[in-house]
Amino acid sequence: MKQSFSHGRTKNVVVETKRKRVVVPKPGAPSKSGGASSGGDPSKRPAGLSEAELERRKKALAAAKARESEEAEKRAADERAREEERNRRRAEVEAKEREEREREERAQAKADEDKRRLEAEAAEKAAAAEAAAKAKAGPAPVEEKRGPAGGGSPNKPSSPPKRPERERDDRNRNNRGRGDDGGRRSGKLTLNQALTGGDGRHRSVAAMKRKQERMRQKAMGGAENREKVVRDVQVPESIVVSELANRMAERVADVVKALMNNGMMLTQNQSIDADTAELIVEEFGHRVQRVSDADVEDVIDTVEDADDDLIARPPVITVMGHVDHGKTSVLDAIRNAKVVSGEAGGITQHIGAYQVDQGGDLLTFLDTPGHAAFTSMRARGAQVTDIVVLVVAADDAVMPQTIEAINHAKAAEVPMIVAINKIDLPAAQPDKVRTDLLQHEVMVEKMSGEVQDVEVSAIKGTGLNELLEAIALQAEILELKANPNRAASGAVIEAQLDVGRGPVATVLVQNGTLKQGDIFVVGEQWGKVRALVNDKGDRVKEAGPSVPVEVLGLNGTPEAGDVLNVVDTEAQAREIAEYRQDAAKDKRAAAGAATTLEQLMANAKADETVAELPILVKADVQGSAEAIVQAMEKIGNDEVRVRVLHSGVGAITESDIGLAEASRAPVFGFNVRANAPARNSANQKGVEIRYYSVIYDLVDDVKAAASGLLSAEVRENFIGYAQIKEVFRVTKVGNVAGCLVTEGVARRSAGVRLLRDNVVIHEGTLKTLKRFKDEVPEVQSGQECGMAFENYDDIRQGDVIEIFEREEVERTLA
Repeated sequence: MKQSFSHGRTKNVVVETKRKRVVVPKPGAPSKSGGASSGGDPSKRPAGLSEAELERRKKALAAAKARESEEAEKRAADERAREEERNRRRAEVEAKEREEREREERAQAKADEDKRRLEAEAAEKAAAAEAAAKAKAGPAPVEEKRGPAGGGSPNKPSSPPKRPERERDDRNRNNRGRGDDGGRRSGKLTLNQALTGGDGRHRSVAAMKRKQERMRQKAMGGAENREKVVRDVQVPESIVVSELANRMAERVADVVKALMNNGMMLTQNQSIDADTAELIVEEFGHRVQRVSDADVEDVIDTVEDADDDLIARPPVITVMGHVDHGKTSVLDAIRNAKVVSGEAGGITQHIGAYQVDQGGDLLTFLDTPGHAAFTSMRARGAQVTDIVVLVVAADDAVMPQTIEAINHAKAAEVPMIVAINKIDLPAAQPDKVRTDLLQHEVMVEKMSGEVQDVEVSAIKGTGLNELLEAIALQAEILELKANPNRAASGAVIEAQLDVGRGPVATVLVQNGTLKQGDIFVVGEQWGKVRALVNDKGDRVKEAGPSVPVEVLGLNGTPEAGDVLNVVDTEAQAREIAEYRQDAAKDKRAAAGAATTLEQLMANAKADETVAELPILVKADVQGSAEAIVQAMEKIGNDEVRVRVLHSGVGAITESDIGLAEASRAPVFGFNVRANAPARNSANQKGVEIRYYSVIYDLVDDVKAAASGLLSAEVRENFIGYAQIKEVFRVTKVGNVAGCLVTEGVARRSAGVRLLRDNVVIHEGTLKTLKRFKDEVPEVQSGQECGMAFENYDDIRQGDVIEIFEREEVERTLA
């Protein structure tokens, strides 16, 4: 048979028919005519069915009928439940619609009542104005009052007072069918009306007042022409259209219209330059004041202090010197504290600021690290200091970082005091230290110079009093003064991101008094002083000149070395910080962009040949992060370099792991750890996290990793020479050289060069190396062999074959 489907598809199907099976009782079977007791009438029973089968069929039929009745009852119950649910929902919808209609009716009634009230008030005012006008014009003529002969009653009021009523009727007739907004929306139900129950268009209080004022002026005889207010409008280098309208106190739509009249299709959220803004301001009749974006920093007080306001302040002493020469130990002995035990590896890796009481006079000490990676930190220490104490170990003399400290002190033009430490050691040579200092133009007093020198021992406490006396004498000579009664300014010595306290900056106040609650701007950040913590860990209310304190309340972590200035308002601080951020962003963009196409191509070509090791650095304080980045920049050569993708302060976060995974870079944590989500993410993404507490170890590991990117150095080792005695032509092989190995050994796997008159004419590999008829791996000196070159046949008698092996040697960065 043929089946037809949609879209014209057909299918041929073969149908097989089977004949119905007929069960015939066997001959001689017992008659069931007497079985009426169990099977009923045999004549009515289907052929071939036993009584048991018939009973089973009856039971199955009864069970099917019972199930069918149960299902019918269940369907009827479900239908009834659905009908009840439909009725319930219909009732809810009708109730909601009824409530909406009632709310609309109430809103409409209220609107009508307000409208009638306003019309009544307007009619009353118009009637009062007309009565006032009539009283001003004089008494009415006598003939207007008609007696009974004129057809009127003398007590009946005259017709003019009815004019307002007629006018009101005319107005009502003209406005019939209109709503509050002129009838444009009458008869229409909007979504806003349906949700709020009203027309959704309500006048503001200012609009109602303006309408009433216009009606009052119209009733009194016309509006008065007010004189235009001319304003001084400050116009920066770029300004948003809406902000310009606000400064002129003009409508934004009018300003946009004026711009369009001048051929500029702009919206209120777009910016215009200063020249365009000046044109618009003059068009509106205002005065222009051109200002610059940099003027926001003019709010910072830069007034010179009068001599009468200055009082003595403590000196700021910076301790400098080479690593492990005992700077922190000397300061420990002075402070009677154990600061060095808290530093990893026994070296100072942060700038510490402390105050010491010496005979009633306060001395402020800055302890700077001596490691080479912290050069910039030592430079900042010299910029804020008054006196430099140069610590030199008596057993080690002048070292590279000692020379750097001398140069920083000379660049800052601050006096220097030399502390010759470790004089208790047997190998101490104080005179050698004095002699070595002469090479760097530092002449101590014992060498007839002007620089004070004191021999001290931090372990035994020898000479510390003499050192403090020398510092006090030098401070007395300098006559250090400052004005505490002014807005505070200071320098950030160190900054870090504390988990519990947020961004924290160690600030050395240089002028004025920093108080709790002061609003300040520091670098690209700003904030409000939430708390001040001194060097002993105690909270204080204020900090005067030369006092180091930790400042809490910043909105971000500043850079170490930034200047802190107190301003009047938060708006000023925020504006200055935003300006500095934009300026820094522009400066970075300008520094990183190539100016010409040739420079771009040169940079791209240089980057192709240089292998990069990308890393992420997170440190506990800003100074350490900066020092690590500077150390990473010094690692590398023309073939490989280290690129710091990101450096920051605080714990390693999940975003750092995401950046590291995208760049396939490891993450280095310096005195910080990764939080739990970051650890889980690093395990899932396969990002390596390494923790360090000493900068030496971090630099060495990065240097070793960068060395792995260097291409191995290939060295050639000459292993033998062979001279061609005869050249043979072999079918399917080409020219074969009959050679004599004159020196060393000839190997099948080695490289070969063909020399003719001591000039290299070919370099390649051997295709075959035979000794007699056998292929051999090598041939010793003094033996003859046959050689054939790979893809080269120009060989002649007398040529020399140079045999060499290549060896790869791993390179490391210095």
